[in-house]
Amino acid sequence: MLKQEKNLLIGVLTALIAFTFEHTILEMGQAASLIAASVLVVAIIMVSLRVAHHAEVLAEKFGEPYGTMILTLSAVLVEVIILVMMLSHTSSPTLARDTIYSAVMLDMNGILGLAAILGGLRYGEQPYNVDSGNTYIVMILTGMGVSMIVPEFIPNAHWQAYSVFTIFIMLILYGGFLRLQTTKHSYFFSYTYAETGETDHHRAGSARISGTLLVVGVVLIGALAEVMAKTMDHGLTGTGVPPVVAAILVAAISASPEILTALRAALANRMQPVVNIALGASLSTVILTVPAIEIMALINNHPVTMALTPVQTVMTFLTLIVAAINLHDGETNAIEGATHFVLFATFLMLSLMGL
Repeated sequence: MLKQEKNLLIGVLTALIAFTFEHTILEMGQAASLIAASVLVVAIIMVSLRVAHHAEVLAEKFGEPYGTMILTLSAVLVEVIILVMMLSHTSSPTLARDTIYSAVMLDMNGILGLAAILGGLRYGEQPYNVDSGNTYIVMILTGMGVSMIVPEFIPNAHWQAYSVFTIFIMLILYGGFLRLQTTKHSYFFSYTYAETGETDHHRAGSARISGTLLVVGVVLIGALAEVMAKTMDHGLTGTGVPPVVAAILVAAISASPEILTALRAALANRMQPVVNIALGASLSTVILTVPAIEIMALINNHPVTMALTPVQTVMTFLTLIVAAINLHDGETNAIEGATHFVLFATFLMLSLMGL
């Protein structure tokens, strides 16, 4: 077990060293801070992979749609923890907004696009339940519209009232969605594949042990993120690096386990888990992260910029329109994947330009 959990052990050791020498590293200057931040990012990714493993063990025990829910919710929890830690050590007013936006672009265009390309090149057209794609897209559009587009038109004098409204309406929306996803409409998010004669790889492990280690991993990520936020903020200060780069990094760290899981599913000709992961993670990120950030803003009595920029709004609508067209027939292919990956490349280019 110790050999299997070496990632967690490395994470614990890294955290102990980081907390012990945190002030020394900061006093050594920007270069040392950036090196330390890079090491901590690697450690967080390693721990995240173990969190994803244990989430997959639980997913296999409980089946769909619960399996994907556990995986995506654990990833979103990791993202929220890292984001909260970074917000407490940065002066960027748009970090939360940019992180949520980056996560949606990474999930819907990066993960879905790459998975559809690889799976399409190997198998041609890959089937999934069309109801899942349609449901996710309309939910993501509603969530982002209410929480990240409408705020652009809310006067500053009313930000608190709208923040309270956003918190409650997002939680009610997600609560209703989860209830329907796990009861009357659970069949929307599953697909019965024909037997191929191949033996599926089952992840061995106890649900109780995996649940415990998942919690341990999430707490450990929070500890590592605390020091990473300080060293990264100190290392990037005055370098001219666009603030969105930090947001992309947070989104990439939290999505790293999902990327591997989705690509494995696509290469096994199982597109339904890919759709559930890519779109489910986007939905969970928007509807769960926004309330967490708004609660922080209300507690601190300081508004947080959540409204998307014009460029971000255009990219969001382009992504959702392309997804709605591509996912309307219950099959994906490499061409559809390429369209999403082009949008992902465009997102990266615009981010490097500071837009």
